[in-house]
Amino acid sequence: MDFDNLTAVMRRLALEAGEKIMDIYRSDDFDVQVKSDDSPVTAADEAADAVISAGLREAFPDTPLVTEEQADSHDETAMTFLIVDPLDGTKEFIKRRGDFTVNIAYVADGVPVRGVVYAPAKERLFYTTATGQSVEEQGPFDPATPGDTTPIKVSEPDNAKLLIVASKSHRDEATDSYIGRYEIADMKSAGSSLKFCLVATGEADLYPRLGRTMEWDTAAGHAVLNGAGGRVVRFDDHMPLAYGKPGFANPFFIAHAPGVDLKEG
Repeated sequence: MDFDNLTAVMRRLALEAGEKIMDIYRSDDFDVQVKSDDSPVTAADEAADAVISAGLREAFPDTPLVTEEQADSHDETAMTFLIVDPLDGTKEFIKRRGDFTVNIAYVADGVPVRGVVYAPAKERLFYTTATGQSVEEQGPFDPATPGDTTPIKVSEPDNAKLLIVASKSHRDEATDSYIGRYEIADMKSAGSSLKFCLVATGEADLYPRLGRTMEWDTAAGHAVLNGAGGRVVRFDDHMPLAYGKPGFANPFFIAHAPGVDLKEG
């Protein structure tokens, strides 16, 4: 893979998809449909998916592509592939909370090695460079010309005063019980893959997820966190979270800075 080209293409497509999403987000109203798995989908999901899918297939025709919105695109035999969630946090989008993201990642041998996470309503853009280092770019975000970037790095956490981020729409008793096993200085809620990025920038130390997710929900954020020195591990055995699993469903997981003293589930 040509990582210079991959970085440029993923960044550009994320920004172009973000423009489509924000056009619909700012409209007076938009339709919401329900998919077969009872999750919501909007015209913004579909418009962003069309932009990203077409762009990736043109740029990388020989690389398998997995997207949330195209079930027939899934190749369950590949361990190296592109994977897309065109609008992660659809519930946040519908409620106009702003915590939604565009996600594009490249998985090599089951590991997310490159990715971009763009939160258009929050005006935050995170991605891995061609060398694998994660950065945050400052706006304005020109799809054709990257702006100034700042390398990001996970925290050196104090286990007596941890900063924890958890899901805004998917908190439950099991999650709260697990979080309660840590010494906490501050806890915040965030939607979508932004939680990975908050750990990547050191704004949080730990993000546990005890709920259903799919690989397209996590791959881009996982790549950004990897490139900032962080880790994503399975909740049950603390082994690295792998990709290319049958059906693309994730187990429960924990995203964290390496210095966090992880508790058993």
